[in-house]
Amino acid sequence: MPEGGQRTLEQLRAIAVTCTLCPLAEGRTQVVFGVGNPTADLLFVGEGPGREEDLAGEPFVGRSGKLLDRLMAEEIGVTRADCYIANVVKCRPPNNRNPAPLEIEACRPYLEEQIAIIKPAVVVTLGNFATQLLLGTTEGIRKLRGSVYVYGNGHLVPTYHPAYVLRAGGQAMAEMRADLVRAKRQIAEHRA
Repeated sequence: MPEGGQRTLEQLRAIAVTCTLCPLAEGRTQVVFGVGNPTADLLFVGEGPGREEDLAGEPFVGRSGKLLDRLMAEEIGVTRADCYIANVVKCRPPNNRNPAPLEIEACRPYLEEQIAIIKPAVVVTLGNFATQLLLGTTEGIRKLRGSVYVYGNGHLVPTYHPAYVLRAGGQAMAEMRADLVRAKRQIAEHRA
C-alpha cells in the first residue's frame, strides 16, 4: 500500500486485473473492475458482469445497462460520467449464473476498497447480491427496497437489478424509479 495508506482506483485496478483468487479468473475474457467518476457522490453496485460486460470490460453495457443509463438520467439527472458503477464480483460467472459465496468473498476486498477510495455519499445496490453483501443481511431485495439505510458515512438505497425489471415489467419499473428518487434526495441532502 502506498504512503498515506490508501491506493488509488487505478492502483487497485492494476491488482484486480491479475487476480486469480477464485475459479472465475479461469473463464474470464477480462476483469470488469468498474467505470465512472472516482470522486462521485453516487456509486451503483451490481452483481457481476455478463457476457457483454466480459467482452467490453465495462459494467452494465447490455440491455440492463441501457435501462440503468436511462433511469439514472430520468430519475437522478446523472450519466455514467457523474457516478461510479461497480459489481460485487469482477469476473463473469459461467453462463451468467449467480456468484458463489467463495467468489463473492474473494472479490469483497476489491469492492470494499473501491467504496473506501470513492467515498460516495449514496450507494445504490442493484439486486439481492449487492444489497445482502453490503447490508450484511439475508433478507431479500423485495423486503429491503423502499427504504434508505445508513451506510458508512453516507446512505445505501437498495433497488432491483435492471435485468429483473426488464423481465418483471411495470410495477418493478415504478418501484425502481421510486428508489432512484430516494437516492437523488439523499444526494441533495448530502450536498446541502
